[in-house]
Amino acid sequence: MRRSPVRSLAVLATVGALALTGCGTETSASAGGEAPVRSDRTIRAHQVMQLTKVHEETGMTLLEGPVFDENGDLLVVDVTAPEGKPKVMRVDVRKKKSHAFHTDGRGAYTSAQFSPYDGRLYLTDYAHGEIVSLAPGGGDPRTFFSGEVDGARMNPDDIAFDGYVSDSRSLSPGDAHARVVRIGRDDAKATVLAGGLASTNGISFDTDYQGLWISELTENRISYLRLDRKGGLASRHTAIRVDAGIAQTDSIAVDEDGNLYQALHGRAAMAVYDKHGERLATIEIPAGARGLESATNVAITPGGTKAYMTVSGPAGGYLYTFDALAEGVRQSNGG
Repeated sequence: MRRSPVRSLAVLATVGALALTGCGTETSASAGGEAPVRSDRTIRAHQVMQLTKVHEETGMTLLEGPVFDENGDLLVVDVTAPEGKPKVMRVDVRKKKSHAFHTDGRGAYTSAQFSPYDGRLYLTDYAHGEIVSLAPGGGDPRTFFSGEVDGARMNPDDIAFDGYVSDSRSLSPGDAHARVVRIGRDDAKATVLAGGLASTNGISFDTDYQGLWISELTENRISYLRLDRKGGLASRHTAIRVDAGIAQTDSIAVDEDGNLYQALHGRAAMAVYDKHGERLATIEIPAGARGLESATNVAITPGGTKAYMTVSGPAGGYLYTFDALAEGVRQSNGG
């Protein structure tokens, strides 16, 4: 069904806000009270290919959610793709070729991850507060979750299985109404795991599945939510305060050694920390690359160290590659 012009304008406004903020808001400085952190190593990422150009209809492009499928192809979402353009792309990184995997006239998808239970690709639709899924080869779209959670509609950003979703709720600084929501895979029942957060964005399990790493974009911090035996919240605390200058914390990936790859909106780079909060490295693109403003997410090859980072800006949407500090696992493949 074709959307009405009013609905289209509302979605476009949401998409515009997402692109301008990387699912967050620009600030002039990092969160107050942060001590400078030491980066021991700079890792240079190298360009693989350009995937998108700025869309005339939306005036932007924003790549997100890289995830490898079982064939080794990389799937990438374009948050701001207009109706008729690929909203999910399949990329053969070896041949440096891509083609459309899925498109529709509705979604603004900010992440992608394959479920280990049914093998389908799950997408978070930020604009409509929904979780949708596709067959492994594309097609057969289904709405997995839609509606309110505790009386409020979600703005789902990233996802980690078993069914934990970062619900940003608000993109305004100082507005701590964001949540982490858990959705049951069998009954799609949604419950709030944690509330009172600041624009939750990245979400990933640790290597032992004992807790969740959560990035809070408007506070430039990473929080750790320890889980109990039933998957409920046992405790939570601020784990890392990210010294990012004008940039903000976007998505998170975790490698086999438990290292955290924190994407930075507002800078085409990623900060890497160990689980104790020590900054190990900064992933950067070459200094000569122009018109690229944000690195949103990364996928590390399962069982390997080759990593692929999504980078976007006025120059378009690109894939960059680098060697990760450890091998990729489920926690570094999608979300």
